[in-house]
Amino acid sequence: MLILGFISLLARVVLFIIWLLPFFSTFIIMKKAALLLIFSCSIYSYGQNIPKGFVYLSNIETSIQSELRYISNNNFIGKPIEGYIHKTVILSEPTAFALKRIQEKLAPFNLSLKIFDAYRPQQAVDHFVRWAKVLNDTLMKQQYYPNVAKNNLFLLGYIASKSGHTRGSTVDLTIVDLATGKELDMGSPYDYFGEESHPLQKNLSIIQRANRLLLRALLLSNGFKPYENEWWHFTLKNEPFPETYFNFPVK
Repeated sequence: MLILGFISLLARVVLFIIWLLPFFSTFIIMKKAALLLIFSCSIYSYGQNIPKGFVYLSNIETSIQSELRYISNNNFIGKPIEGYIHKTVILSEPTAFALKRIQEKLAPFNLSLKIFDAYRPQQAVDHFVRWAKVLNDTLMKQQYYPNVAKNNLFLLGYIASKSGHTRGSTVDLTIVDLATGKELDMGSPYDYFGEESHPLQKNLSIIQRANRLLLRALLLSNGFKPYENEWWHFTLKNEPFPETYFNFPVK
């Protein structure tokens, strides 16, 4: 009788488990669906669909070097700039292909382009403007603008409420000697605010002048126009978005 009772109890347990199976299956399916949803959201959070007409430079030319200053503390503000999330270079498509052509011309001489900044979201420009209005925030003055009063940065054209970078076809760049890994001597550092950074500034050595002219000649002969306050700054002449200022993040 005891054995029969145990068998009867075991049978009831088995039947109960069988009865529960649909609920467990539903729970498992719902759990998998929830995990899939979380995974999809995660992918969306860490990726983005950049606007049509923009590309990641690394998808066009992998050998161009970059040092995105605005994602680091090494810039004229002294801290990462809003809108820069990942170390990736984004440009309008024709700009990226123009840089690829220049890189191909430099390669036989063991030289490479190096990008400091490319597409820049409007929120980053707004960050610059807010910083420029706080006159006592001069953390990086000695390195980046030792001879310029901060209240003159707007007047002299170093800070503006709109930037060609935000249209996606402006690039800040230099040339690197691949044999040494060092940038060519251009006579002033990138983002240095002062007459020393004017492209055709006279107080340069022969080598510094030659290096600037090399960069300038390469960019001009490939469809770019220069900015007369900064030797490193060039904009594609036939830019595809001449009136549009974008604000998607760099990531």
